[in-house]
Amino acid sequence: MRAVVLGAAAGGGFPQWNSNAEGCRRARSGDPAAPARTQASLAVSLDGDRWTLINASPDLREQINRSSFLHPRDGLRSTPITDVVLTGGDVDVVAGLLTLRERQPFSLWATPRILGVLDANSIFEVLARDVVARRPLAVGEPVTLDSGLTVEFFPVPGKTPLYLEESDAPAIETSDVTVGAAISDGRNTLFFIPGCAAMTPELAARLSGADLVFFDGTLWRDDEMVIAGLGAKTGQRMGHMSISGPNGAIAAFESIPVARKVFIHLNNSNPALLADSAERAQIEQAGWLVAYDGMEFSL
Repeated sequence: MRAVVLGAAAGGGFPQWNSNAEGCRRARSGDPAAPARTQASLAVSLDGDRWTLINASPDLREQINRSSFLHPRDGLRSTPITDVVLTGGDVDVVAGLLTLRERQPFSLWATPRILGVLDANSIFEVLARDVVARRPLAVGEPVTLDSGLTVEFFPVPGKTPLYLEESDAPAIETSDVTVGAAISDGRNTLFFIPGCAAMTPELAARLSGADLVFFDGTLWRDDEMVIAGLGAKTGQRMGHMSISGPNGAIAAFESIPVARKVFIHLNNSNPALLADSAERAQIEQAGWLVAYDGMEFSL
């Protein structure tokens, strides 16, 4: 199984278009210690010919164009992309679907609740239903994708997408709104969890012994956005664990054996994006990698 990080950043990318913060200035200037990153997405293949996309970021067109393995190969129009799998309904998960509107067949997999979100927004009808099959995938029910890989959704603590919030403090819940995806070739399994509000015993047990885990790395610390003057929301309010701290991801994984651990979906405010930061050094010392666009794994 081959897995390629198409995008490693959280919503807005890195640099974010309207950010003048130091990290974004460094990325914009071409600083090699602050490489630019597009919004989070993963491409996975069993054979190198048929590819499954995990999440369709707003940067999907750019990601496809710079990834030769995703280019058309046959006839006037074609694609090696056989499936798109959605782990939620946030803008940075679904907006890239609009890029795939040129009547190209593929299967679109999501929980029934997230498919309902797409159904309720008529703009997604540009994905012609007689061409793009919308396939509901219930949590805990593994299925074989058109690419030949197997995917299973599992619940992780999270919250409803921002544009669907109906209160100032939406509840963090474990449901089919935010899910993780387990992708398997029958021998090895990778887990993709770009959003997670807390580590639960059930999730820890599921990840124990995993070959490869991509995990929520949105913020270094829970109050990062507040301290930086970028907003009033904490990571918990946004449905994300922090990387650091006693309740953060590094601490949570200390007792979970995983062969390779990768932080993905990093917000532009996260100092771990900078290769020369003290925070990056702490991450690497703890046995983690920080995802970057084009990062590749073979399992």
